[in-house]
Amino acid sequence: MEENKKRHWEQVYQTKAPEQVSWTQSVPQTSLNFTRGFNLPKSARIIDIGGGDSKLVDFLLQDGFTDITVLDIAEHALEKAKARLGEKHLLVKWIVSDITKFKPTEQFDLWHDRAAFHFLTTPQQIGAYLSIAAKAVSRFMVIGTFSDNGPEKCSGLPIKQYTETQLQEQLTPLFKKIKCITEDHTTPFQTTQNFIFCSFKKP
Repeated sequence: MEENKKRHWEQVYQTKAPEQVSWTQSVPQTSLNFTRGFNLPKSARIIDIGGGDSKLVDFLLQDGFTDITVLDIAEHALEKAKARLGEKHLLVKWIVSDITKFKPTEQFDLWHDRAAFHFLTTPQQIGAYLSIAAKAVSRFMVIGTFSDNGPEKCSGLPIKQYTETQLQEQLTPLFKKIKCITEDHTTPFQTTQNFIFCSFKKP
């Protein structure tokens, strides 16, 4: 099962350009707004879960952050990001791992996840994710998932939609909600996907 998932994502990133996948953003503005709103020091440890070849890492480097980790199940996704960044990729830690198998060796001031959590559709997967996050997060978490008005599938795979209440219930009591917003993401194909983004704090 896990191997099938990895194979799926490796093939996606091997065969498709950024403009051919729905999640591409030229500027990940909502993620940046949340991140900048925490007023973290530039030395803060930040991890982007399921970061793939997202440009969030580019902007975090531009903002002066010096301790950035990007995790993704697909090695091809991370190789694309490294190629885009050129020598700057040496300033970033890259981890190839299924998030439910991730064994963090440090704690993170900010755990960011746009569109990885909603691919976890069983209680076991969700429980594994939350158990890892509870140990790995020292301060803040931002999670973006498809809302109950969003798609029911992504990249051909089923996802789990969330309302604000449902997302809060999953994260409580491990984390305390700060705020939630909804966002319409316009895909490269000019379709719209409704997301919910919530920020949380470690009590």
